[in-house]
Amino acid sequence: MTRVDLVETLTNHLGLSPRVASQAVNVVLEAMVQALQRGEGIELRGFGCFRFRQRRARVGRNPRTGMKVAVAVKRVVYFKPGRDLKERLG
Repeated sequence: MTRVDLVETLTNHLGLSPRVASQAVNVVLEAMVQALQRGEGIELRGFGCFRFRQRRARVGRNPRTGMKVAVAVKRVVYFKPGRDLKERLG
């Protein structure tokens, strides 16, 4: 599903104009991005949670040259589906 699909769903189900539906999708996604930038998790009851995990430092390899490269510690966002979503997906 893409952003356009979300806009079409809002347009069809709620009778919004495509412009208003697009603005609504953009506002929600921007709010989520800003929350993640502040280091906050996002919890959508029944759907799931977006949280951070810390990846440890490691030694990687440059695939082109084969040389070893130090990869620093970094935080990555992960999604954990909620119970209702798990049940609906099987």
